[in-house]
Amino acid sequence: MMQHIPPAACNKVPQVRQTGYKGNAPMTREFSAGGVVVRQMRGRWWLAVIEPAGRSGPGKRAVLALPKGLVDAGETPEQTAIREVREETGLEATLVAKLGDIKYVYTRSWAGGERVFKVVSFYLLQYQSGRLGEIAPEMKIEVHSAQWIPLEEAARRLAYTGEREMAEKALEHVASRSQTPSL
Repeated sequence: MMQHIPPAACNKVPQVRQTGYKGNAPMTREFSAGGVVVRQMRGRWWLAVIEPAGRSGPGKRAVLALPKGLVDAGETPEQTAIREVREETGLEATLVAKLGDIKYVYTRSWAGGERVFKVVSFYLLQYQSGRLGEIAPEMKIEVHSAQWIPLEEAARRLAYTGEREMAEKALEHVASRSQTPSL
């Protein structure tokens, strides 16, 4: 026997929240890590940033971002952050603290426009050695340039909201410490 459903109930559509599915296909997940590398020079804190290759050009504003990349198999997110900083900036840095995670969904411009849920863990790192911008030739396809910017300007100058938030957390962290060169 069929159950009777009152007409008023037929007009109510349940609210469905998509949680990782496009149609019946599971959403791809990516895990990355990045470094917020700081250094004290000339009495102020500086942040190492990159200008990704292919994101800027004549008439375009430079896109400044934090070094980051996918976590490789067998690697911890902390190791990834340190490796990505070395590969993308030429700097050696040591781990200070985890600043937080950024979570977002993006659509790939390849692979049929697949949607991807991405988590990027960011770590505060303190500069140890190296020369900014001295990167391997094969990294030039990913990174156009690297530069130091004043940490207090980073929240204004970084291109991505989540990365600006990480820079603010780094500024809070160094401000909570004394003006010593070590965190």
